Amino acid sequence: MECGPRCPRFKLQSRVEFMTDLLHVDETSFQNEVINSTQPVVVDFTAVWCAPCKMLDPVVSLLAQEWNGKVKVVKLDVDNYPELAMQYQVMGVPTLMLFVDGKPRERLTGYQPRERILAKFKPHLAQ
Repeated sequence: MECGPRCPRFKLQSRVEFMTDLLHVDETSFQNEVINSTQPVVVDFTAVWCAPCKMLDPVVSLLAQEWNGKVKVVKLDVDNYPELAMQYQVMGVPTLMLFVDGKPRERLTGYQPRERILAKFKPHLAQ
């Protein structure tokens, strides 16, 4: 049965399409895009099934637009790359981790409003 634009499935598909502008990293590209980056990088450790991750997606996209050219924002699916999640001790999703000079400097776990993310990460971005 089709339910149109009010259907939750329709809204979810729209949100997924909205998020396609962020770079998704894997084990190979993580080294180049995050560790070797000359600019700060926020890694969104996420999972497809995670409801709080879906809630955080628009916030992460907004921050990526605001930080364009200053901070790189990438996504990593923990189910596809559990070794990276274990390496950085990601115990829950979503986890946002800020890397500066290839090293993790700060992290936030769970859904966070934009203001809390900015307050936590901004001191490290002024360096």
